[in-house]
Amino acid sequence: MPKLKTHTGAKKRFKLTKNGKVKRGHAYKSHILTKKDTKRKRGLRKAAYADKTNVEAIKKLLPYA
Repeated sequence: MPKLKTHTGAKKRFKLTKNGKVKRGHAYKSHILTKKDTKRKRGLRKAAYADKTNVEAIKKLLPYA
């Protein structure tokens, strides 16, 4: 079997935890930040876990993570 390539977009967006969960960042915090209130922006800084319905697909994109 040849080696599998890691999906470079997924590698930049997701990290696998020790227990096999998928960590992700929040969207909506890259631009137009003056309209968003401080409390919302502060909440978007924190990492979150990917939903269980997407975990299998994400792990296929990161074969060696």
